[in-house]
Amino acid sequence: MNGTADSGREREPRRRRAAVRIDGRRVGELVETAEGHTRFVYDAEWLSRPDAVPVSLTLPLRAGAYDSRGLHPFFENLLPEGWLLQLSTTKLKIPADDEFGLLIATCADCVGAVEIVRETTPGVPETHPGLASR
Repeated sequence: MNGTADSGREREPRRRRAAVRIDGRRVGELVETAEGHTRFVYDAEWLSRPDAVPVSLTLPLRAGAYDSRGLHPFFENLLPEGWLLQLSTTKLKIPADDEFGLLIATCADCVGAVEIVRETTPGVPETHPGLASR
């Protein structure tokens, strides 16, 4: 970026999306909104299930959205740290301060039952290129 405005307009913020799954079942969507904020919302179908469980005790089941500055602490705690963060950012060429990017690149197969899978089209998960060979 050269520091000049593009035709007087500000740069559009990224609007990346990710499906949030528990044991392979989609339970909600995480969306990157303006200025690095995020919004998590449970899918209505998941909420209607009698066996529905929250992804975290800090994100109890409800129809309303959870809005956060940056990532909600639950999702932030799924990110790699220390030497694994350094390795992930180097191999995946993702800046360490791009938490949403790191989340969708590294948490399709993270520890525990929760999975975060990038979506380019709402409702259609995709596999990160670095995970395609698994």
